[in-house]
Amino acid sequence: MRAVVFEEFGQEPMVREVPDPAPSAAGVVVRVRATGLCRSDWHGWKGHDPITLPHVPGHELAGAIEAVGADVVNWRPGDRVTVPFACACGRCDTCAAGQQQVCGEQAVPGFTHWGSFAEYVALEQADTNLVAIPEGLSYATAASLGCRFATAFRAVVTQGRVAAGEWVAVHGCGGVGLSAVMIAAACGARVVAVDVSPQALELARKFGATQCLNASEVAAGTSPGAGVGEAVRALTAGGAHLSLDALGSATTCAASVLGLRWQGRHVQVGLLPPALGDPAVPMSRVISQELTILGSHGMAAHAYPPMLEMVRAGALRPDLLVTSIVSLDEAPAALSTMGSAPGPGMTVIEP
Repeated sequence: MRAVVFEEFGQEPMVREVPDPAPSAAGVVVRVRATGLCRSDWHGWKGHDPITLPHVPGHELAGAIEAVGADVVNWRPGDRVTVPFACACGRCDTCAAGQQQVCGEQAVPGFTHWGSFAEYVALEQADTNLVAIPEGLSYATAASLGCRFATAFRAVVTQGRVAAGEWVAVHGCGGVGLSAVMIAAACGARVVAVDVSPQALELARKFGATQCLNASEVAAGTSPGAGVGEAVRALTAGGAHLSLDALGSATTCAASVLGLRWQGRHVQVGLLPPALGDPAVPMSRVISQELTILGSHGMAAHAYPPMLEMVRAGALRPDLLVTSIVSLDEAPAALSTMGSAPGPGMTVIEP
């Protein structure tokens, strides 16, 4: 098969022929019809994750099953499927409790093994992890669900416990941030979108943001994130009830916390690379204002139905988040430039 391969961290990948994957006993091989280009892929390519080289990235995907392992019960060749980016083991106590998104034995395509920037990808524990693509949902839209959209859905709805009428601040309007804006607005919340890109903020307004704040135009303040936090509190008459760091940096994390009102809820969604150290969280404010600090990591396959029902009903339009579709041959350049020129919305690769 043809695949995007990198042999050194930070060096531009190449498209070349590699061996076709084979399914494990409990796994499947999927013919990839669409795969998202995510900031997590960029982090992996930069060496921020423990990846064995050479490597094929890609973890947001949709396609049709090509081959099934001998122990697979619920799936057949030809089935249209997508998958959460974190494939759970299906055997441990965490999985038994229904919390597959934090399974300690999870396999992540594009990280723990070769991923979906390829014509085929192997996926583990198919009966635990695969999600059927509803009729009428395109492969490109389905691919966008597995990481950014599903992650945002759980962060806003399950972890964040959003309620109609609340103020929600979203810091960082890339793929996961724009998804969070759309989801929070669909749930009846008032959204403040924060970014440094006018194009990203324009999309955020299109997807339901009530207020848009260009962080580059806000005075820095006395500490990282302080100026943006103060601006969010002003726009929301006291602070956000719920705030998400959808980018992942020390500054956006602090700004998200500092923009909350009393007893507000911060959800950390954006990845914070260990190599950059742990961010300084303003814990004195967390204590004095009884703030809640939460993490959110993907969404288990069994939790997809409510999200898919909102998509089916038209309340959520993840298809509108896909702003660019590129070929496999265009993927290496798109990946390597993502850190400096990510572009608005989501980019999907069609192998």
